[in-house]
Amino acid sequence: MNKRDYYEVLGLSKSSSKEEIKKAYRKLAKEYHPDRNKSEGAETKFKEVQEAYDILSDEQKRSAYDQYGFAGTQAYGGNGGMGGFSGDMGGFEDLLGGLLGNGFGGFGFGNNTNRRESDNRGQDIELNIQIDFFEAVFGVEKKIEYKRDMECNACKGTGSKNGKLKTCPTCSGRGQVTQVQNTFFGRMQVVTNCPTCNGRGQIAESECEKCGGDGVLNQKDILNIKIPAGIPDGVTLRFTNKGNKGVRGGQTGDLYLTIEVKPHKELERRGDDIYSDIHIKAFDAVLGSEVEVLTVHGKVIMKIPSGVQSGKILRLKSKGSPKFRGGGMGDHYVKIIVDIPEKLSKIEKEAWENVRKVS
Repeated sequence: MNKRDYYEVLGLSKSSSKEEIKKAYRKLAKEYHPDRNKSEGAETKFKEVQEAYDILSDEQKRSAYDQYGFAGTQAYGGNGGMGGFSGDMGGFEDLLGGLLGNGFGGFGFGNNTNRRESDNRGQDIELNIQIDFFEAVFGVEKKIEYKRDMECNACKGTGSKNGKLKTCPTCSGRGQVTQVQNTFFGRMQVVTNCPTCNGRGQIAESECEKCGGDGVLNQKDILNIKIPAGIPDGVTLRFTNKGNKGVRGGQTGDLYLTIEVKPHKELERRGDDIYSDIHIKAFDAVLGSEVEVLTVHGKVIMKIPSGVQSGKILRLKSKGSPKFRGGGMGDHYVKIIVDIPEKLSKIEKEAWENVRKVS
């Protein structure tokens, strides 16, 4: 069976960041996990997702795959499936934690205190922002107004009306409860966060009336951001700790801001280069001329060589967009379109007839 491209498996592009790869992996792994998804082919897809993540989450493996394709992964044992752990249980451990709880009796998968903090972590926020064509080319500063969960100012994030907390009666302060669950490994003793205190081990003596004991409120926030010059359409910027605040002392999520660039009516951007068309008359194509061309740096005069053919592309060096990565400028490419007149005056017709006679 032919393998699918690893980026295609995860629904990503080659420019995707590590965070985007991990996010896509967690989503798909949960969707196709055999313990959750009983449909035919789910286990195969789960293994396919695991294999793609195993390669793309490792910088060396990813570099080899980008350069040589599947052949480049053979040196790393890139045969995928459930055998692709290679001693790195990070991604799979996180997945199991999300599916089955915070810890596994007898296996010792990580630090439970860190997992409690992780489970209380606030959700990430995803937003889109539209910017003009020239703002994307030269960069711009924007003020973003959006709503997110932030610390309740009445209880200072404790969730307690009077600031006092008491030991959780459900877990006796441990923050965790033990359950037995059926998994694809068999019956396992699973340690999960306490449903009463959400893993904190304490609850409010009297819940804050303003936030209902969560310690967070959904409020408007303002964020000043600087969008770099040359940013491409569709790029997602990450702003750490600008997402939703976690409940009961949990970590704050991140803000993911996707840039949407409005098109220009005359100019088209492809990477760092700019493309445009210009129409010239037939005699200018034959004899050569000079024309005015609109670029992102203003209008410039471009020489049209004699005998230029319709469809010819001429380059204006360093008249494109600032490069998003690295210094310098892209180029501007101008496509020549020669307009052939449909109707001629008597004088024009005579002139063309004379040209035909001497050619």
